[in-house]
Amino acid sequence: MDTHDTFFPAGHAVAVLTTQPLGRTLDYRAPEGGCHSGAFVEVPLGPRRVLGVVWGPAAGDYDPDKLRHVYRVLDAAPMREEMREFLTRVAAYTLTPMPAMLRLATRAPGLGDPPSMRKVYRLGDSIPDRMTDARRRVLAVLEEHEASSFTQRELAEMAGVTASVIKGLAAQGAVVEEDSPRDQPFARLDPALPGKVLSPDQEAAARAISEAVATQRYGTTLLRGVTGSGKTEVYLEAVAAALRAGRQALVLLPEIALTEQFLTRVEERFGAKPAEWHSGATMTERRRIWRMVGQGQAQLVIGARSALFLPFRDLGLIVVDEEHDTSYKQEDGVLYNARDMAVLRASICGAQVVLASATPSLESWTNAETGKYRRLELTSRFGAAVLPRMEAVDMRGEGLPANRWISDPLRRAVDERLERGEQSMLFINRRGYAPVTLCRACGHQIGCDHCDARMVEHRFLARLICHQCGESKPMPEACPSCEVAGKLAPVGPGVERLGEEATALWPGARWQR
Repeated sequence: MDTHDTFFPAGHAVAVLTTQPLGRTLDYRAPEGGCHSGAFVEVPLGPRRVLGVVWGPAAGDYDPDKLRHVYRVLDAAPMREEMREFLTRVAAYTLTPMPAMLRLATRAPGLGDPPSMRKVYRLGDSIPDRMTDARRRVLAVLEEHEASSFTQRELAEMAGVTASVIKGLAAQGAVVEEDSPRDQPFARLDPALPGKVLSPDQEAAARAISEAVATQRYGTTLLRGVTGSGKTEVYLEAVAAALRAGRQALVLLPEIALTEQFLTRVEERFGAKPAEWHSGATMTERRRIWRMVGQGQAQLVIGARSALFLPFRDLGLIVVDEEHDTSYKQEDGVLYNARDMAVLRASICGAQVVLASATPSLESWTNAETGKYRRLELTSRFGAAVLPRMEAVDMRGEGLPANRWISDPLRRAVDERLERGEQSMLFINRRGYAPVTLCRACGHQIGCDHCDARMVEHRFLARLICHQCGESKPMPEACPSCEVAGKLAPVGPGVERLGEEATALWPGARWQR
């Protein structure tokens, strides 16, 4: 129970923050049986009933005789005082109205609906009148998991049978069919399971972060490691430390990094799948996660940036992986950076934050340099992997002719790979043949007619294309400014031009653009 929890008896005037765009709390009377601060409620607003949260005592600036009663208290864990403080401070920092913040924190459908049910099956007491191989497999699965119940689909997949086999056993009492709430707790994660063998660098970093988590106080660590250094294994050990302390953990990832491979990696470490919160989650799964997080029945959440606003009961660790990634910035609706808001939330609830990156953002690097964050370094790749040798070539000293872009050191390096039968990749981040088309008579650069961007020559299409707005037109013979023909020249290389040069340098090599 929150230390700031307040009970309001029936009829007491309370302030309710709704999700409607009103800009202030509304006064109501507590329902029969009373309510606590933070309770999710349904209140009348004009002819409608809307979702709200009891925010505290009423402001008292409305005629008490005209106050309407809260319709009902919803069957959901109350919003904790620390969560209400977090929403208030984010709203003040981002200049966002509080109703919009509440909508962000209640992005799960059907919170006011009664729990939905589903059919599950467990082992019954009867013996079927006729035994087949399919029926025997179903009963064997249920006997092996005697204390468990399964949905029809789960049981059919585990036994390798069709749904009709299960229905037939249920009709004879060999299998019992029951109703069960859909919003089930997540399987318990086991932090005692062994993780991967860590390198000395990883071991030291994992120990330092785990010890910080055990203090149950706020702190932020910038975990900087070269690509392939095993940052994930380090922060999974920090997650294990949070779970051992009985607290919850949140791992934020860029949406593109929320892959099945990563979730499988987490499952291998802890013996069960974590909760997944992202744009691809179904509405039913979102409601389940929201409820279970609030009840403490979801120990670990892996999610995109909006998972930061879930109603955690006891959050002990927030990991922001690839903390430099721009996808952590929400740029519509409520404008916020999830990396910065993670630090704020952790400071309120006494949790540790791990910001992991191979290329930290300038803000995080500065905070580490000034001592606001602790910095841990992983300087080598995990296992036998080693960083590639890199060399910068100063093109000013190469003396290449005007139509060449591949330097002599690069040409020799590709020659060596071809002799060994190996492959090479030449990367240039420019589409087309040349990024600029210049008139050598008047100096005019051909630009887009619809925007201020330069048009890019695509020689194989014989067209100029604007990569800004998509405008396209045929390659002209004469300069559109001075109308002199034959003076238009490509300036700079694109991927087509580089391919043309590669063909000339290595005529016997097979290549693809």
